[in-house]
Parts: sequence; C-alpha cells; structure tokens
Amino acid sequence: MSPGVWILRRLVVAPAVIGLTVAVWVTLPLWLLGTAALSPLLPGRWRALRLFWVVVVYLTFESLLLAVMLGLWLASGFGWRIRSPYFAGIHYDLVQGTLIVFFREARRVLALRIRTDGPHPPRVPERPVLVMCRHAGPGDSFILMYALLHWYAREPRVVLKNTLAWDPAIDVVLRRIPSRFISPNPEAGQDLESQIAALASGLDDNDAFVIFPEGGNFTAARREKAIARLRKLGLERMAVRAEEMTHVLAPRPGGVLAALEAAPDADVLMVGHTGLDHLVTVSDLWRELPMDKQITMRWWQVPRDEIPEGREERIDWLYGWWERVDGWIEENRVDP
Repeated sequence: MSPGVWILRRLVVAPAVIGLTVAVWVTLPLWLLGTAALSPLLPGRWRALRLFWVVVVYLTFESLLLAVMLGLWLASGFGWRIRSPYFAGIHYDLVQGTLIVFFREARRVLALRIRTDGPHPPRVPERPVLVMCRHAGPGDSFILMYALLHWYAREPRVVLKNTLAWDPAIDVVLRRIPSRFISPNPEAGQDLESQIAALASGLDDNDAFVIFPEGGNFTAARREKAIARLRKLGLERMAVRAEEMTHVLAPRPGGVLAALEAAPDADVLMVGHTGLDHLVTVSDLWRELPMDKQITMRWWQVPRDEIPEGREERIDWLYGWWERVDGWIEENRVDP
C-alpha cells in the first residue's frame, strides 16, 4: 500500500466513518421519524426504516471496531507486537463476536435466513483446510467468514479483492491477521501466485485458507468476458466448459494451484451458495429489501488423496468441481 493511499484510508476515510456514525446517532430521532414516514410510500414492509437500521448497526460496529483496534495497537507497544499470535487471536475473537451479533441483528431486521444443505455444522477433521467458494451476491465473504469462525471454530486466512480495503475496519483488521488484498487483474510484474503460496504455507490444524477462484462476483457480463479471455489465450476446451456453466464464472486456477502446492497436507472444502445471486446492482438491493430471503449453503469436503498431482490434472479437477457447484445452484436457486 502506497503512503498516499495509507494516509487517505487511515487518516481521512476512517475518521470520516467515525464522524458519520456519531452524527447519525446524535440525530437518530430525526432519521427514525423520516424513514418511518417514508416507508409507507414505498413497496415492502417498512423498507426504508429497516434498511436504515441495518446501516446504523453496520456503522456502529465499524466505529467500535476501529476504536477497539486502536486500543489494541497501543497495548501492543504502538504496533510492535500487533501481528504476534497472541494479538492475532484477539483479533479473530473480535471479528467472530462482531459477525455473530451483526448477523443476529440482520436476520431479525431483514428476515434473512441461512440454511445448510447437509450436516450443520459440517464435520471437518482437525487438520488444515483450503476453502474454495463461489463468489456471487452481496456479503458472501462476510457470510463465509461467519460460518468458518462460528460453526467451524477456524481462523481464516483469506484472499480477497483489494477494493474491500476501502472499508476502514476490514482494512485494519485484515492487515493484522494473515490475509492478502489482491487485484483480480494484476499489473505486469506482480507475482500473485507467490503471495498466495506464502499465505497458504504453514497452516495449523485450526486454520482455513480461503480463496474465491472466480476472482469476482458473478454477472452475465463477467461470465462472457471470462469465456472470451479463455478463447483469447487459446484455451478452447476450457472456454467450451465455461459456456456450459451458467451460474458461475470460469475459475482462475493459478491461485488454487499455488495454495494446493503450498499446503500439501490440507483437505479442501468446496462451498456453494444461492439465495442472493440475482442482487447485483444497487437498484436490485433496494427492490428486494426487506429481503425476507433464505441463503442456502452447500459444503463438500474433498480429502487430500482425492486431489490429483499434476498441474493439468488439477485444473481439470477444479473445473469439474465448479461444474458440480453450477449444477447444485441450478437445482437449488429460487428465481426472484
């Protein structure tokens, strides 16, 4: 992260979020009256009021996390021991507690339900796991982190898009625990596979390395772009397979291969989910609120001895699993 971006995120964006939170709470009665008066004029049950309350809760947690993490930075010797295992554990507990409370409130206000297709929680042996999740819909990264921390009692190491670093709390907490912000379209000279391999190395029995092989949320335009990219690279067979998958993007195998190589003893968890796939734009989100939706998650455990060894064989294996995820989504999705 360049010094200019660091200054903007830490000294401008973060204080602005805290200032906005304080301003909202000071003027909360006015906001509640305004959104309550507006809600009957809009379709849905108290849409404006419910959405506003979720925003208030999110801003509040954001500001509290920033304040607590400032205290942890001071307690660690002005950042001297902030990345030590002790303080990393505190940050994981902090994130877990925040997600539990936030999702409890979101489920209550938005009538949002999370259902697991299969055993709940899924049984996973006490060994490292590589988690490969489809990417679609708002908040799927948060839902996955909630599940891994709360259901599995795992400490995630996550690879995620660099745009999420503009959220101040996410930026701070994920730079203190093992994680990587990457661009799905890296500049020339960036060796993302080495960064991913470094993150996946040395996993403990309670660790979970998380990667989204598609590189971004599913949209029809991105699907077509991914297929065209494969054809441009001369990978016609993969392009044909990608065309047959209608609910997922063609996976990008580079990061997955690097993680498999760096964690030779880890099992794999494949994760599919459906329920919010069709919420792509801001207008989609507004139209669907209050959500009153069910998110269905499906977990598949892949033992290490079922994963092939060769590079081409592993790429074929990954595409095969993504085809399976695509088929499961087709069977379980609910059209709006």
